[in-house]
Amino acid sequence: MRFPPALLVLLAGAVSALGFAPLQWWPLTLAAFALWLHCVHGAPSLKSALWRSWLFGVAHFTIGNNWIQHAFDYQDRMPPALGYFAVVGLALYLAVYPMLAGGLAWRLGRRETRPDAAFALSAGAAWIATEWLRAVMFTGYAWNPVGVIWLPVPGLAHLAAWVGTYALSGLTVVAAGALLLAWHRRWHFPAGIAVAGLALAIGWPLLHAADPALPDDAPRVRVVQPNIGQEHVADDGYAAEVFDRLLRLSGRPGAAPRLVVWPEGTLNYYVEDGYPPYWYDANPALVRAQIARLLGPRDAALVGGTALFFDPRGQVASAGNSVFAVLPDGRLGGRYDKAHLVPYGEYLPMRPLLQPLGLSRLVMGDIDFAPGPGPRSVAVPGFGPVGMQICYEIIFSGQVVDRAHRPRLLFNPSNDAWFGAWGPPQHLAQARMRAIEEGLPILRSTPTGISAIIDADGRLLATIPQGRAGAIELPLPPAHPPTLFARFGNGIAAIVGLFLALAAVALRRRSR
Repeated sequence: MRFPPALLVLLAGAVSALGFAPLQWWPLTLAAFALWLHCVHGAPSLKSALWRSWLFGVAHFTIGNNWIQHAFDYQDRMPPALGYFAVVGLALYLAVYPMLAGGLAWRLGRRETRPDAAFALSAGAAWIATEWLRAVMFTGYAWNPVGVIWLPVPGLAHLAAWVGTYALSGLTVVAAGALLLAWHRRWHFPAGIAVAGLALAIGWPLLHAADPALPDDAPRVRVVQPNIGQEHVADDGYAAEVFDRLLRLSGRPGAAPRLVVWPEGTLNYYVEDGYPPYWYDANPALVRAQIARLLGPRDAALVGGTALFFDPRGQVASAGNSVFAVLPDGRLGGRYDKAHLVPYGEYLPMRPLLQPLGLSRLVMGDIDFAPGPGPRSVAVPGFGPVGMQICYEIIFSGQVVDRAHRPRLLFNPSNDAWFGAWGPPQHLAQARMRAIEEGLPILRSTPTGISAIIDADGRLLATIPQGRAGAIELPLPPAHPPTLFARFGNGIAAIVGLFLALAAVALRRRSR
């Protein structure tokens, strides 16, 4: 029985999403991409290749982003059923990028009746370019780059420390192309790819040196997860209950310095001085003092809250999704404001135009959040420079570190209570890729899970699962020296993509 190509690519796109967390069935993703490449190569025209690749992308992103619907369950001004349309609507747009990749692969790499190495290399180069474009166009949506499927295979995942995640995604597509060539019994190229993959998978664990033992007085980190979800936001006493639970879970000072971290937006009291008095539900100095009482003289706390920005008339102009450093004497030691905001979630684009159409109901509040200046390292006494990335800022490869002031660690507070069963493990997986790329440990603190302490190799040292209150405390994992990717960023991905394209051209000319 012969299946229509449109049905095959839809099936392939749906199956390809199963390689991401929480399932991590990466062999299925590899096979699904091979099937997509088969359908692209067999397309009779460029238009057909574009159409097949777009259908593949629609199915891929619909399944992979299914968690977005769950966010609408907490949107009291919009019907929850709208979330299903939002998932499909977003997929219709995101599918443009696989469509472009498939079209480029067909145009540049298809020459023979059977797929060859040049076609596989062209597809890999095209995927690098289009996945990067997806991460930057219209503020970017970099969720689930294909390279993240290799996290269960450490040696392959750690290639990202050299070339970055987008290049790793392109190499994954090349591997899928090699699988397709093996199906057609063209063995030389698949054999080379298999040997290289096995060498990485087996060699990295054997050659990687274990981190040295830390002294007993080494600085420690404590990650807090209160386990209070979005469904309780409107409850009476919500702010006080969350604050009390955060305080109770933060522990007590010990012999070693401690860095205590709280999730995004869980501190529901303003902690900065200088606002008009009617904005305060509690004295900010007293709030800071309650936090400071948990801290020893060498401790510090990083807490997620909200900042307010006023215009010259004293009216609130915007807000900041912020992290505040609280010191043992109750002073604020710095603030980071989220820079990569979520359109239609944290602000309404083109508000004068879209608000009259009723789209302001998509935004949680009546005041837009204002973007911060970008990656910044905040100097925390006793812990050095700490990089901050709030919520989905951590998914943007090459955009998470202040390279002029390299941090000692990254703190990624988030609120994943919106994101159902699939969103939190996918978010965690992408944070682990940033740790590998940058060679930095990462602390993730979320209200309902998954909170984690991640070492500089992307390994999970400790986690708090979804739906459980708790805290984890460990010595601060050491950072690695800057990786190749940390030094040069996505310029490395561009070089890899160019190399794949030139190799495809060279192979094509030799075959002539």
